[in-house]
Amino acid sequence: MSEYITVEAAALSTPEAYRLLIGCVTPRPIAWITTVDAAGAVNAAPFSSFNYVAHSPPMLAVNIGTRDGALKDTARNIVATGEFTVNAATEANMELMHQCSAEYAPGESEAAALGIALLPGVAVRAPRIACSPIHMECRLERAVPLGRGLNTLYIGEIVAFHLSPDVYDGRQVDSVKLRPVARLGGPYYAGLGEIFNRPALAKPPK
Repeated sequence: MSEYITVEAAALSTPEAYRLLIGCVTPRPIAWITTVDAAGAVNAAPFSSFNYVAHSPPMLAVNIGTRDGALKDTARNIVATGEFTVNAATEANMELMHQCSAEYAPGESEAAALGIALLPGVAVRAPRIACSPIHMECRLERAVPLGRGLNTLYIGEIVAFHLSPDVYDGRQVDSVKLRPVARLGGPYYAGLGEIFNRPALAKPPK
């Protein structure tokens, strides 16, 4: 085996650390988050520092960094309203989701600018993205500042799942039919690719 290149984390600048992390921690699921601001504008933005963190009750967490020292619209709206909706990013909606990652002016609605069809929220005000087969409506449980204060982890409790019968049979979600996309390092996304089947060796939670 060849020798490793050791990189001391303390010596890294913020951009350098970010570049290494997104290359090492991959593939990453994508939270396509919708929120609403005080004026009623709908913000839609993707975040790949995201995962589920609890199952009883079901909870999600997303890390949102600041931009030029200020909160991004998504984070600002989550703090102000205590609500957000996570929509599944799939191969079918990938291009639209990617367009939402562009920098829009504060308060400008990506949903309006891109003509994204929306469905009303049921348990929260944040709407759902119609072209996504899965919506998870969340209420903010806590916000945890991290590191030097550039990042905050927003933990939300899922209060309602909305699942298309195209991907959900009443018991479980079919990942193959869902065709989710994941984030890689640099300008790359990935689909499922080859799927490996191995029997579960641990019991599911009760």
